[in-house]
Amino acid sequence: MRISLFIFIFSWTALEAEDKASVILVTGAPGTEEYKKTFSEWTAQWKEAAGKGEAKFSEAVHTEEKTQKEALAQLIKAEVNESKSPLWLVLIGHGTFDGKKAKFNLQGPDISATELKEWLKDCKRPLAVINCASSSSPFMNTLSGENRVIITATRSGFERNFCRLGGFLAEAIGDTEADIDKDGQTSLLEAWLAASRYSTDFYKNENRLSPEHPLLDDNGDGKGTPPDWFRGIRVTKKSEDPKLLPDGLRTHQLHLIPSEEERKLSAAQRAERDALDIELAKLRAAKELMEEKIYYSELEKLLHKIGRIYYPEKDQP
Repeated sequence: MRISLFIFIFSWTALEAEDKASVILVTGAPGTEEYKKTFSEWTAQWKEAAGKGEAKFSEAVHTEEKTQKEALAQLIKAEVNESKSPLWLVLIGHGTFDGKKAKFNLQGPDISATELKEWLKDCKRPLAVINCASSSSPFMNTLSGENRVIITATRSGFERNFCRLGGFLAEAIGDTEADIDKDGQTSLLEAWLAASRYSTDFYKNENRLSPEHPLLDDNGDGKGTPPDWFRGIRVTKKSEDPKLLPDGLRTHQLHLIPSEEERKLSAAQRAERDALDIELAKLRAAKELMEEKIYYSELEKLLHKIGRIYYPEKDQP
């Protein structure tokens, strides 16, 4: 009886852990006391949001035993698995680019985009890499891939000045005011769009040229899409490759603080629903090339599958 109870508790705990998103946050070398204070505030906002979302939160810090880079490598290694819940990697700080190699400044040895790619190569779970630093654009080209969301504060490695996107994003990720589609939760896409707008307004109000131009990539082409291509949560311009869906669809599926309705679903159910939503987007994109009868037949099949996730007890054809 005790053994059975132990197995039940262990299995339930393992399942619960698998259902939780993971957030790894890295606050890099600040350089000055002013930046240190600013970065600490942004970090606290991310930590608070992760707590509200019941996500597993870890911070890579420098200690006497290990450098910050070693701590980051250890945390990533522990989280690179086949969980169906997303892994969020948030980089807050400064970056550099020498024309060939982009790096994120750490306390101690820096981390390059190439090194980070190697550490994440075996990651099978949904992944969001949010680089809020200057010169962050090359990280997108390097890390882009299937089932990945890559956000950078700049569109070029040569945008080397301090970027404010990180602060606005830290604020928006836990703010329901950024919920564009009013589904009771703020997606990463909605938070990024809000943060980009706040950043643009800041420089406009200060009568200053913006040193940052954020990009988002989640269709795997590594090119990224700027926020002014969006109307609401939809991209208004088509991809150069007709086989690719526009950026933003996958990013809108990630919520650090899920709604009550979303929390009722397991990680497996959410993963299945998200995959079906992508299939639905592909079908709609191909509508003009399909016979009407076939299109609506395929549409009905997908909608029934999605419906079964939310209402499994109902007898649906």
